[in-house]
Amino acid sequence: MALGIYIHVPFCLGKCSYCDFVSYRWVHDKVDAYLEALAKETRMRSKELSGNNRQVESLYIGGGTPTCLKREEILFVVKNCSFHFDLLPGAEISLEANPGTVSMEKLEFLYSNGINRLSIGAQACQEWLLKLLGRKHSFEDVQDAVRSARKAGFKNISIDLIFGTPGQTTGDWNESLQRVIELAPEHISAYGLHLAAGTPLNERVSKGELEVLEEEIWLEMYEEAIEVLAAAGFEHYEISNFALPGRQCRHNLLYWRNLPYLGLGPAAFSYLNNRRFGNEKSLEKYIQKINEEKPAEAESETLPQRIRMAETVILGLRLLKGIDLNEFALRFGKRLEEVYPGQIDKFVRLKLIEYDGKNVRLTRKGLAVSNQVFVEFI
Repeated sequence: MALGIYIHVPFCLGKCSYCDFVSYRWVHDKVDAYLEALAKETRMRSKELSGNNRQVESLYIGGGTPTCLKREEILFVVKNCSFHFDLLPGAEISLEANPGTVSMEKLEFLYSNGINRLSIGAQACQEWLLKLLGRKHSFEDVQDAVRSARKAGFKNISIDLIFGTPGQTTGDWNESLQRVIELAPEHISAYGLHLAAGTPLNERVSKGELEVLEEEIWLEMYEEAIEVLAAAGFEHYEISNFALPGRQCRHNLLYWRNLPYLGLGPAAFSYLNNRRFGNEKSLEKYIQKINEEKPAEAESETLPQRIRMAETVILGLRLLKGIDLNEFALRFGKRLEEVYPGQIDKFVRLKLIEYDGKNVRLTRKGLAVSNQVFVEFI
């Protein structure tokens, strides 16, 4: 079975106020040391796999802000991966990009060298919201980035948006949706804001400087996204993701189907041979371990079947098409209804899931309270 590979680029020009991902301020010397270690880790991991196990159907370069790297450095990351692994013809090669860190020249170079999908972090269209979120760009920068990407040849563009920010109104959210739709992307991710501990935005909320939106307004914004994007021709295929027909993110589908993937770089996680393991979050520790020819792992666990089944259900229910019951039975040797009879009956009665004998999926009502459903399968 072909792999998906995620490569974490842990550098940013500045940290957003809501972000709890592992990232460091861009420093040239650190970038050089990181790239050298990444090349070594890629070689080490490829040697652990053999034959068809080295085949890759999707490569996702995320961060951080990968596009704060020079164009040649980004190309090095891709070429290094393709040298040690077998990128299949037509493989999806995605790159996260922040507006303001891409130019026409850079995008032309990247597209001509194999990167075929761009994920642009817009988050909002109002200047005050962008400032609150700690973004370093304007919405005009987003528009310029999309126009430049099209001219460079990109035919698969995704745009990220965030709703539920303190002070945001449903009118603000609708305006952001409409203005992004006008840019005609193939994919839109609409994420509800998560206030992570230790972030500046969460600290401001804790101090009472900002007020969290009421759950009713949050849910209204989520419903608005579903309605507006459906009317614009987007298929709602995952809780937070919408795509034009045939333009779902192939890499993320691997996660939601709980299929094998390899993570490279600091803080990257992998799931191979029923084992989940994560790399050192510290850039220094990551580089040190790799330079000592050791795996960069900081944690590892072999998952028993009951955990693998539970995670397959929770991740699979994020998809609007839900879980194929025959696939589940072939994978685990048990039918889902046998493993979770009480949960299935309960949520069917509550009209939070649909069960037709072939698939189990969340209902529209269930989507809005998905976390309450998921916890019952743990």
